[in-house]
Amino acid sequence: MKELIVILGAGESGTGAALLAQAKGWDVFVSDFGTIAPKFKDQLNQANIPFEEGKHSEEVILNAALAIKSPGIPYKVPIIKALQAKGIAIIDELEFAYRYSKAKFICITGSNGKTTTTLLTYHLLKEAGLNVALGGNIGQSMALQVINETADWYVLEVSSFQLDGWDTFKPNISAITNITPDHLDRYEYKFENYVASKFRIVQKQDEKDYFITFSDADVIEQELAKGTVKPTTALIGHQENTNLGAYSKGEEAIVFNYLDGGAMLQHIELPLANSPIQGAHNRQNIMVAVLAALRAGVPAESIEGNLSTFINAPHRLEKVATINGVTYVNDSKATNVDSVKYALGTYSEPLVWIAGGVDKGNDYSLIESLVLEKVKVLIILGTYKEPLLNAFSGKLPLILEAADMQEAVSLAQANSQSGDLVLLSPACASFDLFKNYEHRGNVFRELVLSEKQKSE
Repeated sequence: MKELIVILGAGESGTGAALLAQAKGWDVFVSDFGTIAPKFKDQLNQANIPFEEGKHSEEVILNAALAIKSPGIPYKVPIIKALQAKGIAIIDELEFAYRYSKAKFICITGSNGKTTTTLLTYHLLKEAGLNVALGGNIGQSMALQVINETADWYVLEVSSFQLDGWDTFKPNISAITNITPDHLDRYEYKFENYVASKFRIVQKQDEKDYFITFSDADVIEQELAKGTVKPTTALIGHQENTNLGAYSKGEEAIVFNYLDGGAMLQHIELPLANSPIQGAHNRQNIMVAVLAALRAGVPAESIEGNLSTFINAPHRLEKVATINGVTYVNDSKATNVDSVKYALGTYSEPLVWIAGGVDKGNDYSLIESLVLEKVKVLIILGTYKEPLLNAFSGKLPLILEAADMQEAVSLAQANSQSGDLVLLSPACASFDLFKNYEHRGNVFRELVLSEKQKSE
């Protein structure tokens, strides 16, 4: 008799997990408390996998031998508590797929920069001719790819929510780009809980594995000082050092010290003049990606040329258009204060800053000095305006409120002049007005391009 596996959530990861479970001989049931997108319904129907939407049927779910939870479902919801009470193991799609994979893994997490870093790492491996696949919190479900596995390597973007569902997962190469307060509503508003979640990425690694992290952060230094991190550790930062890792050499280059063949410390210097991604935060992302690629066997001589051909994902400091001398930038992916800090630090132009959405416990004092230095107009978008108003009322020349993105763009146009830069960098989640940050960024882009067309 087949054992029952229950998949909670029927998005990209859940549907992929269901199809892999079926391929591996499980009896599968999919349950989604919301509405399942037509694309995923079609995939489940074609595979004859039973599913439900709009409810969780406990009489079925609590008979599972194993449950796979969508990263978006908090542990505090009733069905998760019921599973826990019965002692039924709850894991993540990545953990499940890992158990059936024969590949090697590069896993990248961090509060900011993990998508860019993951895409760049994948690009460097792929362009060097390695047989590599992309997955995790980006791209196609890893579980779906494991069904007919062809990759020798996976490069995975991993969120803290996914890491919470790991048990046996052991990356060959792991990385934490940085850790700053984020998603604290999911971690009892305790930063230490969020930090512990991020460091789950190294929990199964040993001395044969490799870990890359940012050394110039107190919280990471404190975790490393505990002495519990076992893999070989490469440190990235801004200060010159001769340790294993990388550091910035001014604005022009990055110096890498890395292991070649596990023994000799090699040294290369990578100029950044032709880098398609700019800013101090992207230098950190480059350091992680290049060290991971070198460790995976990418030849040093291929790195510089392949870096110059990288195209970043949208919604990350994406220049949309220039209208009457005003530049419009879509940084919708900036859903926390630290991301906004990077964005504000990237530009020298006077800024019209569009921010707001669902605040996740932001501390705006962390960016107050930058905001007061750079921002001439703050436009607060969305239904939760109080946190931004409380932080900046009386401190900026002009604060405006917008009910929707159309009004925000119109206000930005009316209150900017040639030489200014309009920056959508919300510092908040998007769920009050939009489906997700991509939807928010797409709406902004479409409105700006429409205005550009009118001006021509």
